[in-house]
Amino acid sequence: MAFQSTSGHNNLPSGNFTPEIFSQKVLKFFRRASVAEDITNTDYAGEIENFGDTVRIIKEPTITVASYARGAVINPQDLADDQTTMVVDQANAFAFKIDDIEERHSHVNFEALATSSGAFSLKRKYDANILQAMADGAGITGTTIGTAASPVDITGSGNEDAAVNLLLSMARLMDDNSVPEENRWFVAPPVFYENMFKAGAKFAEVQVTGDATSPLRNGLVMQGNIAGFNCYKSTVLNNSGTDVVTITSQDTTNDFVVLGGHMSSTSTASHIAKTEVVRSTETFSDIVRGLHVFGRKVLRPEALAVGVVKTD
Repeated sequence: MAFQSTSGHNNLPSGNFTPEIFSQKVLKFFRRASVAEDITNTDYAGEIENFGDTVRIIKEPTITVASYARGAVINPQDLADDQTTMVVDQANAFAFKIDDIEERHSHVNFEALATSSGAFSLKRKYDANILQAMADGAGITGTTIGTAASPVDITGSGNEDAAVNLLLSMARLMDDNSVPEENRWFVAPPVFYENMFKAGAKFAEVQVTGDATSPLRNGLVMQGNIAGFNCYKSTVLNNSGTDVVTITSQDTTNDFVVLGGHMSSTSTASHIAKTEVVRSTETFSDIVRGLHVFGRKVLRPEALAVGVVKTD
């Protein structure tokens, strides 16, 4: 950057006394908090070996109970061997090139910097993929937790506790399906918690949560739970941006998807997560590649809820 000079000032006219300096500290973009690994199980990951592998999971048979009278003949039922499958059929990858001259003369380590960025991008894609599959496969829906046609309004006068009431309704719907209370979770976009923790919501008060502070770690909103849910925050559920979850007929202007469920509802298997450096055969450069291969399956739709909220 050259300083301005008054007319007739000819001292050091080329401006070389103010050299341009490139900082070795790089401005990084923000990393999205990941939640998929905290709300899914990996019970079948050990049985996955190759891309395209299929794991067949036998469902527990339903036993019929009938009334009995003394001396009556009991006819044994045939056991069903129904099954569901999880396939490793999802894959994401990245690749970039670092020229030898550029690497030698660069003021920053672009290979390490770009590799870190690529790993984060794979993580972001994975999170969005898993949550989208869960939204598509959820078996619990209803107007009390919001639908695309009738979202729950969590803003405006008289709706101060609407967000809290949605959580309570979702908990009741899971109770109706006999979903265990332990390991229940809830994921919502930041706007949901903004409205829930406003003055009208009692959960903003320390004496209700029981915590002196509300730490935010890996998207976890608080160490305790609300209405029986471990609550997570994720921008994956924003209604716009890169790699976000949407549902059919959703108004992406004001409507947001929220998800709730049990850890057993969805299984994931992350098979390959690797980064490698290979030598280019065409130029004097290194090619850095990253690959992530995984599978996911909603195993218990009855333990997975999807709702829709709207804001003004």
